[in-house]
Amino acid sequence: METIKQLLDDLSGLPGDTPRLDAQLLLSFALRKPRTFLFAYPEYRLSGLTFEKYQALRSQREAGVPLAYLLKKREFWSLELDVDERVLIPRPDTETLIQLALDCRMPRQALVADLGTGSGAIALALASERPQWTVHAVDNSLDALCVARKNASKLNLENVTWQEGSWFDPLTAQGYALVVSNPPYLAAHDEHFTRGDLRYEPASALVSGVTGLEALQTIIDDAPEYLTRDGLLLLEHGCDQGQSIRDLLRKRGFQAVQTHRDMSGLERVSAGRWCGEQFHAG
Repeated sequence: METIKQLLDDLSGLPGDTPRLDAQLLLSFALRKPRTFLFAYPEYRLSGLTFEKYQALRSQREAGVPLAYLLKKREFWSLELDVDERVLIPRPDTETLIQLALDCRMPRQALVADLGTGSGAIALALASERPQWTVHAVDNSLDALCVARKNASKLNLENVTWQEGSWFDPLTAQGYALVVSNPPYLAAHDEHFTRGDLRYEPASALVSGVTGLEALQTIIDDAPEYLTRDGLLLLEHGCDQGQSIRDLLRKRGFQAVQTHRDMSGLERVSAGRWCGEQFHAG
């Protein structure tokens, strides 16, 4: 049977920009050992069953199955989250939204809504950093909420509640100081939907409609009914949608509208403050 070194020297067929890292993570997962074991014992020979498990995982990765789905986990912010095919894979770009939320002017004991929570990544990151906040996390997928609740239990975070429904529909309480969302923002015809990891992720978490702005517009239109005076709306969106989102926010009457760039320098999160009833140009 082949050694660890021999297996890691063969990177043929692995997709993406980090084939060596992918191979290491898959082999570590198959062995149930930390990555440090791979470096410490390069001549270690795998058992037949472990080799078969690694080969099966590798074959799926070569076919394009996302690494996070194969490993059943993804690190986001400072948290290790369980993920599977029922939820969108949390991405580093979304950490921009988390940092903005933590940096913004907020009451100490704030009521926060996370719309379209998926794996719970945003809600749980905020809840872990601000234990005095109460976070209401919403998703219209019971499967996604099952994953999110499991993550909350594993992380022992109790200041998040989970509700099924579309955007604001299940929320009865008003007076949210902060509403955050990473909603679907791809157009139905977007070519990105047929490439890379997106092929395997739930379409309902990716595709909004004909233009890609439908979900974002719904949230913007409804948010003032739920925000406190001076409440903040933070929305993640496509890197080419910044101007459209700023226009929608201003048209609805939001103030201090800004778009913030992610770690790659792309427009990624737009924000607006609700300062009370204003003319809705419409």
